[in-house]
Amino acid sequence: MKVLVKGAGVAGLTAAFELATLGATVTVAETRACVGGNASWFAGGMLAPWCELESAEQPVLDLGRDAADWWDVATPGQVTRAGTLLVAAPRDAGELDRFASRTSGHRHVDEDEIAHLEPDLGGRFRRGLFFPGEAHLDPRQAMAALHEKLTAMGVEFRFGAGAGQAPGFDRRIDCTGMAAGDDRLRGVRGEMLVLRAPDVSLSRPVRLLHPRFPLYIVPRADHHFMLGATMIESQSGGPITVRSMMELLSAACALHPAFGEAGIIETGVGVRPAFPDNLPRVEASGDTIAINGLYRHGFLLAPATARRAAEMAFGYDEPLESTHETDRERRSA
Repeated sequence: MKVLVKGAGVAGLTAAFELATLGATVTVAETRACVGGNASWFAGGMLAPWCELESAEQPVLDLGRDAADWWDVATPGQVTRAGTLLVAAPRDAGELDRFASRTSGHRHVDEDEIAHLEPDLGGRFRRGLFFPGEAHLDPRQAMAALHEKLTAMGVEFRFGAGAGQAPGFDRRIDCTGMAAGDDRLRGVRGEMLVLRAPDVSLSRPVRLLHPRFPLYIVPRADHHFMLGATMIESQSGGPITVRSMMELLSAACALHPAFGEAGIIETGVGVRPAFPDNLPRVEASGDTIAINGLYRHGFLLAPATARRAAEMAFGYDEPLESTHETDRERRSA
């Protein structure tokens, strides 16, 4: 079966991997000149289904709990399994209790354990939550590794305008996000910063609860940190606003004052496609299967939606749900 995957963001790359693994001849078409530069490029890369349950529905946990395992198989060495640490200032203890009541998979940690997990935060926070089963990756490195893997598997990549117009395919997988033109979608703008803070070391994503502008900080290589992210109901892809930058930087300094001396390496904006319920859809119409609505959960939910799209392309009727078994294991059993 010949399949054209339209879009080389995280949804398209994961779909191409699932399809190629099942034996399809896959071509990926991307209007940009290379992989990268889309909303996936500005993602945090947190594989944090238990944390996300604070503001998401149960399917996000069900579909995302196996994401770290999927990325480990598809891109060996890219996943860091160090959990997620969530902290709050004493005045925001109520926010911490509220977060704990809405989530699972965590344990309460005190000042000593916070210092053990993240020595640079020692003495700064009295209470927190630790989610040991969560993980993270660098989205750009993961996408590059997956692109390389797909090329080695024989997947063809076509870049530039008109790349997706070629005929002769049995199936098409539409992973073009907001460009798909689905009038059910809305854009949710996310703004991020990348800082380099030589005097700060973190081993895992840290979330700072705040009643007005909660923050997450994800460590990257060489004391680089990704700060994110706003959630603004807007389809504007324009530059980061002054207000958002000030709020993100203020929250970062509240986490650790050494961020005040950090260098701002990059700012970025991504517009994430979302359906009204903020849950993804995998839908078929004729010979086209559309994956869309990953919202702020791209790297977390893309493996599950890719698996479902591949099942649909090959005529399998299993529901979109999380499983610890791969498709190949189920079908060979």
